[in-house]
Amino acid sequence: MSKFKHDAIEKSVGLMIVLTLLTVSVGGLVEIVPLFFQKSTTQAIDRQGNPLDIKPYPALQLTGRDIYVREGCYNCHSQMIRPFRAETERYGHYSVAGEFIYDRPFQWGSKRTGPDLHRVGGRYSDEWHRVHLINPRDVVPESNMPAFPWLQRQIRPIDMNTIETKMERLRMLGHPYTDEEIAGARAALEGKTEMDALIAYLQGLGTALSNFK
Repeated sequence: MSKFKHDAIEKSVGLMIVLTLLTVSVGGLVEIVPLFFQKSTTQAIDRQGNPLDIKPYPALQLTGRDIYVREGCYNCHSQMIRPFRAETERYGHYSVAGEFIYDRPFQWGSKRTGPDLHRVGGRYSDEWHRVHLINPRDVVPESNMPAFPWLQRQIRPIDMNTIETKMERLRMLGHPYTDEEIAGARAALEGKTEMDALIAYLQGLGTALSNFK
């Protein structure tokens, strides 16, 4: 491109915006579109092609995930362990794309005010999580995490009126929910608090990959 044409582009705000958007769009498509056709990102397999026992979130965990998003937990916690020794020694086996096929949207994140949560499932007891969420400093004195005591109360009971519709819509997107699972969704939420749902979600994170190292 000649210097004259380059100067013309730099001096035209409208043309610069159009060309920038075009460049970003093409670059984004080149990066994103191939992922829709790679087995590692569309099927529940690890990097070696071994099948993973990945199932869509049951009703209680699905509700807990919505609460996790609603409360903005992703602002301080990522859910993607990079394949570096410093990360795998602290958090566990690195994350693989096939683990997230039923996450809409995924919660990878990049901000770590708090630790990564992708392998937190089963690491602590339900009671530990309950105490931690009510007042984090009771178990981690140096924590700067805000408390979430209202999740334990029934001030905002779990909304059971939308769970069946939500699971049906997810099934349309490829989540293999059965009719029995959808029919039993309300019963799975009966008598549960939002705290119970959030803990169930946390306890399921990262447990499908069995070869933790």
